Amino acid sequence: MQISKGGINSANYRSTVRKRQAGSNKPVNSGDNPQEITRVRIPRKDRNEVLATVASLLGAKRVTLHCMDGVVRMGRIPGSKKKKMWVREGDVVIANPWEVQDSKADVAWKYTRPQVEWLERKGYLK
Repeated sequence: MQISKGGINSANYRSTVRKRQAGSNKPVNSGDNPQEITRVRIPRKDRNEVLATVASLLGAKRVTLHCMDGVVRMGRIPGSKKKKMWVREGDVVIANPWEVQDSKADVAWKYTRPQVEWLERKGYLK
């Protein structure tokens, strides 16, 4: 049994009220400046980090990385970042090569599209 309030289904009442109060269906960032860059993380040499591009997804948290130092590595997304960081082919990431095995690396950071454009303008990406 559903109770109606003035012709509005009570199950959808709250969402209907929220939509009316919001006023507009336009997204918040619909202006001229879609996304402003405040800070971009740069790979640190003292932590043995390099920029890399995701070449292919291998499954089970593993990806193939084309690193900027010219090495093709198998990358691993750590468990702490697995659900938070969704990686696709072509994404630019920071890779942390293993000390024991140089052909493997951990993915430490994923850049957004505006951050990648900033890296290209500043000369970090070739």
